[in-house]
Amino acid sequence: MINSIDKSKFGKVYVLKTSPNYIIGDYARLLSLSGISDNFDLEKKTLLKANISWQHYFPACSTAPWQLDGVIRGLRSLKFKDLEIAHNGTVVVNAHEGKKNNGYLSIEKNLNIKSTVLDDPGQDWIHYKPKQKMIVLDNIYPDGINIPKKLLGTNIIHLPTVKTHVFTTITGAMKNAFGGLLHQNRHWAHADIHNTLVDLLRIQYEIHDNIFAVMDGTFAGNGPGPRAMSFQVKNYILASYDQVAIDSISAKLMGFDPMSIPKLRIAHENGLGIANTSDIKIIGDSVTGQNWNFSKNKNTFASRIQKMIYWGPFKPLEKLLLRTPLVHLAYFASNLYHNSFWLRFIGKYRVRNAFKTHWGKLLNNYKIIKP
Repeated sequence: MINSIDKSKFGKVYVLKTSPNYIIGDYARLLSLSGISDNFDLEKKTLLKANISWQHYFPACSTAPWQLDGVIRGLRSLKFKDLEIAHNGTVVVNAHEGKKNNGYLSIEKNLNIKSTVLDDPGQDWIHYKPKQKMIVLDNIYPDGINIPKKLLGTNIIHLPTVKTHVFTTITGAMKNAFGGLLHQNRHWAHADIHNTLVDLLRIQYEIHDNIFAVMDGTFAGNGPGPRAMSFQVKNYILASYDQVAIDSISAKLMGFDPMSIPKLRIAHENGLGIANTSDIKIIGDSVTGQNWNFSKNKNTFASRIQKMIYWGPFKPLEKLLLRTPLVHLAYFASNLYHNSFWLRFIGKYRVRNAFKTHWGKLLNNYKIIKP
């Protein structure tokens, strides 16, 4: 486990421009460019933390299939000995359906790689007492923090995508730990999500031997993410040992000032990474002049209601609505909106358009199931 944070790797983001014909090789090239085989113990268990934001396939919503495939193949070519994929579901997302619909199941079978759904019954979650002072987690979870035992003492590689988010402006590497480290009561932390993500980054540095992130921006998601988005084809892939830096560069690509996003600014101020892009070195292909002008703080009907509970007029009712059996009404409403309405009448047509892009052939090769 990391006893002290090695800041020598901070402020470096590796970037490549890619295309469907070269994507798998480009992921291997990105990993080699980063020197990961010189910085990780190749014999140590290395978990690939995939991101299943929806059980249905939607471009940029969850880890891209070629991202998972390319990273596994690239790491194996660098002689990593013990790889395993770690998935998680949520109270409204079934991870096993997500594995099938997003093409991960076929990748796992083709590459003969182990995978675990961290919140499946029988998985061992243990009480964890952080060594450092938490900003908010001790208050949110007064009975203590539970984390998956499987994560302790491992290398971790996060596999996020470039996309926006209704609560955090952007998702990314820092947000990807939210699903892996906290159990299904993680929605309790949404009211103070930015400080929560900084606390979780501190915990990651305590429990993991090495931390890395590989981000896919072949499709990038714009709008009220992580689900009800539009997509744009951008053809970038990124990697970094610094979760704050890689999230900051993705934010800048999307047209946002990273220092205006609380989780990035707070992490930067606490010495957990570099968010000021003028202090970040891009290694590989240039991103100079890139500004995708993505939308900030767009909402769905469901997220408007959630924000009224977390930060608006319904705040006094938060514990009643979200920490009692009444919370099942919120789960029902979310599923009704996203799965029965938005996907049926809007989302599925956007998925069909994704299959018409130059990435469509690859989507078919990975046996992606269209909604």
